Amino acid sequence: MSRTPDDAPFMPLPIAVTTVSDSRTEVNDTSGSLLRDKLESAGHTLVEQVICKDDVYQLRALFSRWIADPDVRVVLSTGGTGITGRDSTPEAIAPLFDKTIEGFGELFRQISFQEIGASTVQSRAIAGIANGTLLFCLPGSTGACRTAWDQILGPQLDSRTRPCNFAQLIARFNEQ
Repeated sequence: MSRTPDDAPFMPLPIAVTTVSDSRTEVNDTSGSLLRDKLESAGHTLVEQVICKDDVYQLRALFSRWIADPDVRVVLSTGGTGITGRDSTPEAIAPLFDKTIEGFGELFRQISFQEIGASTVQSRAIAGIANGTLLFCLPGSTGACRTAWDQILGPQLDSRTRPCNFAQLIARFNEQ
């Protein structure tokens, strides 16, 4: 990854964050807090931060509201991507995608393998685009969120990252 600040200006993005959990609160939501702190430290704007129950219909309603909001360009979700009976984030969100970004989950698991070994196969991290909004569904662990931000999201949401990044493409997502 190469950053060349002289070539392109930084473009702050409006980002929403949700923690998918039946047990987290504002006090103990370390993953959501980490994502908020990382995006704000990078110069982006937090539009809204919500804790949402791991319920397919509540998740779809929340994501749909953000997808329809022109003031939200990126949604970061943490939690609900595992393989237990209550983990339903991919099932809730994938039907909303206009396009799936297959490489995100693939790359996340590749990087994660270096940190946690074969346990990474339990992650169903996914990403896509809906109505010009980038949607990223991350595991609920704080370490996984840190890995995703530091290795993938931070650079890809930075308009200065070369050779290319999501930030510079957002304006073109709804081209006909």
